[in-house]
Amino acid sequence: MTLADRAPMPPAWVVVFLSLLLGIQPLATDLYLPALPVLTVALGAPMAQAQATLSALLLAFGCAQLVWGPISDRYGRRPVLLAGLAAYTLAAVGSAVATSIEQLIVWRILQGAAMGAAVMGARAIVRDLYPPVEGARMMSKGLSGLGIFACISGPLGGWLTDHFGWRATLAVLAVFSAATLALVALRFRETLPQRNPNALQPAQMLRIWAGIARHPTFWAWALLAAASYGGLFTFLATSSFVFITVLGLSKTQYGLLMFSMSAVYIAGTFICRRLIPRLGVRRTVALAAAFTLTGGTLCGIAAWLGWHSVWAIMGPYYLFILAHGVHQPCGQSGAVSPFPHAAGAASALAGFIMMVTAFLMGLWLGQRMSPDGATGVYPLANGLWFWAVLIAGVAWTLVQRHGEVRPSPQMATPAGRA
Repeated sequence: MTLADRAPMPPAWVVVFLSLLLGIQPLATDLYLPALPVLTVALGAPMAQAQATLSALLLAFGCAQLVWGPISDRYGRRPVLLAGLAAYTLAAVGSAVATSIEQLIVWRILQGAAMGAAVMGARAIVRDLYPPVEGARMMSKGLSGLGIFACISGPLGGWLTDHFGWRATLAVLAVFSAATLALVALRFRETLPQRNPNALQPAQMLRIWAGIARHPTFWAWALLAAASYGGLFTFLATSSFVFITVLGLSKTQYGLLMFSMSAVYIAGTFICRRLIPRLGVRRTVALAAAFTLTGGTLCGIAAWLGWHSVWAIMGPYYLFILAHGVHQPCGQSGAVSPFPHAAGAASALAGFIMMVTAFLMGLWLGQRMSPDGATGVYPLANGLWFWAVLIAGVAWTLVQRHGEVRPSPQMATPAGRA
């Protein structure tokens, strides 16, 4: 079967769907970040519970992918996307009308679980349609679209919070997901070349999970993506409190700062596409890791020297987020690439690792941050420094040693059809 035979949609439509499905995640997190301090006061919530509206969403997001992945390998990507987007729309409406922090957390958990279908599906679609190197470049295009939504989210969230209150930031998510659901229903065509009828059988699922977990290439790329996302999550979970409460920015100013961060991330995805044909995937990642380590280290040193200002954080962080635009497309596509007939399961496990990483970081941050800003910039700066060191270590060792994609021999053909 040729690539043309396997691609039922024009490449432009593939990019549109990747952008929408991947973009649903930053909208769910970034859009309401300017409202998080207001939300905390309005619902009378302690800091730990306010952080839980983000960390619980991400934990549910990660765990649900372990379910959605095998289901999509069995029944196809399209029905999973339709079910997930419908549930996400319902949860977004529930979040917008929640009257207590406990209700909001419950709705956000459901939203995270539904979001898992969209993001897992996007990564699996790339593996369905493209070989590894082309898959990394296509993923970078989808993540450029994600970056555009991330650019919009910060300023829009700040403006909505200032003019309509925090509930409006959550209601917009329902509008976006409903529109995406309609487009998927009307225009998306199935990408899975061959369904695996045994994908949901317990013994078969264990064999598939075990095969993925034993593959060193999977771990090299999955750990790179997880560590890079850990750094992003650290910024997302702390930045609204640091910049608004500690450093005194308005919500609109904070939104514009988020816009600038997302613009740099988009530039990173463009750089990724330009470097891969010239340097190869592994050397591209190694080069990006130098920017990651430089940015994280400068941010940490500035905090310890007492340079607590917006640009003492954002200047180094631009280096970090620029490299993030390289690490994510390469990491997410690389983790799935060895498993052409178990792409859903591999995508799910990689996503689960990313979200567990974020959840654990959220627990740590929730214990070390205070709503009055007494902890200052240290949780943000120290967290970024930690992740920068870890990212560089993975990129310069595991990825260089195991990053060349070789299909898993146990999964070279669909299960039960070898």
